[in-house]
Amino acid sequence: MTSDAPDLHPHRLNAIRVRAQQRGIDHVVVYSGEDMAYLTGQRLDSHERLTALIIPADGDTPLLVLPSLELTETVRGAADLVGATVLPWADGTDAVALVAGKVSGRVAVSTAMPALHLVPLQLVVDGEVVLASDVIDHVRAVKTPGEVDELAEAARRIDAVHARMDEFLQVGRTEAEVGALITAAIEAEGLTHAEFVIVGSGPHGADPHHGVSDRVVRDGDIVVVDIGGPLASGYHSDCTRTYSMGEPSDRVAEEYAVLQEAQRLAREAVRPGVAIGEIDAAARDQLSAAGLGERFIHRTGHGIGLGLHEPPFVTAGAETVLAEGMTFSVEPGIYLDGRWGARLEDIVAVTADGRRDLNNGERGLRVL
Repeated sequence: MTSDAPDLHPHRLNAIRVRAQQRGIDHVVVYSGEDMAYLTGQRLDSHERLTALIIPADGDTPLLVLPSLELTETVRGAADLVGATVLPWADGTDAVALVAGKVSGRVAVSTAMPALHLVPLQLVVDGEVVLASDVIDHVRAVKTPGEVDELAEAARRIDAVHARMDEFLQVGRTEAEVGALITAAIEAEGLTHAEFVIVGSGPHGADPHHGVSDRVVRDGDIVVVDIGGPLASGYHSDCTRTYSMGEPSDRVAEEYAVLQEAQRLAREAVRPGVAIGEIDAAARDQLSAAGLGERFIHRTGHGIGLGLHEPPFVTAGAETVLAEGMTFSVEPGIYLDGRWGARLEDIVAVTADGRRDLNNGERGLRVL
């Protein structure tokens, strides 16, 4: 839980209702997982059994539909947070039909709802089923001060792991061995688990989503280390740094300096009222001016919160207008297939007059 006021969850529920009314939505169906945790404080995962929080936009009492075997005091407490009535269903019940009977008109459904439930719901609901992106994602994108503090604490802990990288990332170890040491350090910092660990050494650094392998780290390698994990509250960390095993060549050092400047310019562009595509452009234009534009092969960043990747997304031309409380990564990279790669990633929060850097570790090409 965050440090926000005790009426946080009713406030969130009301924000969903207001946004739904603005977008002409009659009912919002919230599925298990991050959306559910955002509203009730509990993920309420039930695997293949349908769990859904039905929110009428007109202000009627919300309804929490879930398998009867999942009905616990914790679940009752989650329902109470948003004033929901609980409707349990037993195995053998057509849960989709049960939900369909409680909604009508334009029905917005969490993007996380699997086809197992969504397709049958579309076939039987009395109305139109649409994705709830424009409702739930819009509300979740703006964090409260307490949420930002949680993300800052998660960032501080992942920064502490990067600060110890000389203990883990050593010539002669495999990427997998380095990854295991990093995983242990992430857990030792009090994050619940390592959500992901990327150790991309040498040519593997040119694969943005490499992971780890049995390749041995060698002298002269450039190594991309991208790591993250959540706090017990569910708020995530995600930070990338690039390391050089020994002194880098002049060309590598020069190109990394361009990348570092591109990331700085992108962070400097963060402020309320700016279209998020301008953040992407700030990084991409700098790299392109140096002849490195074709090596930047992905978006500049993604939102972060209860989800590791969530809106807003920092893509070229994106028109989302930045608002105080939005949090996202700024992570330009350069990749030379078969040779090496580099990426620099920090999480930032939009403030009333600019930004707050949540990651604050060394950003240069660190020589180990």
